[in-house]
Amino acid sequence: MSRKPFIAGNWKMHNTVEESVNLIEGLKAAKNKNNADIMVAPSFTSLSAVVRASAGTGFKVAAQDCYYEDKGAFTSQVSPVQVKGTGATHVILGHSERRSLFGDTNEVLNKKVAAALNHGLVIVFCVGETLEQREGGKTEEVIKDQLVNGLKGFSAEQLKDLVIAYEPVWAIGTGKTATPEQAQDTHKAIRAMLAEQLGKEFADGVRILYGGSVKADNVDAIMAKEDVDGVLVGGQSLIAEKFNRIIDYN
Repeated sequence: MSRKPFIAGNWKMHNTVEESVNLIEGLKAAKNKNNADIMVAPSFTSLSAVVRASAGTGFKVAAQDCYYEDKGAFTSQVSPVQVKGTGATHVILGHSERRSLFGDTNEVLNKKVAAALNHGLVIVFCVGETLEQREGGKTEEVIKDQLVNGLKGFSAEQLKDLVIAYEPVWAIGTGKTATPEQAQDTHKAIRAMLAEQLGKEFADGVRILYGGSVKADNVDAIMAKEDVDGVLVGGQSLIAEKFNRIIDYN
């Protein structure tokens, strides 16, 4: 089944508003020869400015997280209503840094998924294992738990726009990268899990991104794999020339 490629950049806690806008200007040089969906996820402070700067480009703009309540006494949190108010259309949920540093459990993420869906945000839902879990042979067990409990209670129809991002935690910011074969094997397993949970038609259509030290010099081999539908890029999405090369992968 043909799935439209999805190339995403997670800018994490980088860039001022001005730097974010300048980066968007640099990304306009990409030819997007693969007709991919292109998404950028700036810090909350830059969301509105990046939405404006992206006008006419077709770029999707995402928040890096959102809270599960619409409003209230939740200091520092940002609600899906506020995300929508910036003009952003997407949100990343379950990133490994949110899970490991800020305590986002599967149960918390399930609430965030509900809140994001309730406000029409397209979700990029992240799953992945640590090095200890991979070496212990628990990769599939961990990811299945994240999918089953994070997406519990939702139908294939409700999740029809969902994007999954597989990020081996041991390959994020470490310079280590899963081989294209490892990425393919895990993506194939994820697709099988989703078929069991939400049906084969859903699983065949859902896009699964690879995110783990993706670079301009390894993206071609990663994207060549059958079950890899795109990439979630960290550091190199902050450099226009590098990210443009990733967008225009061969």
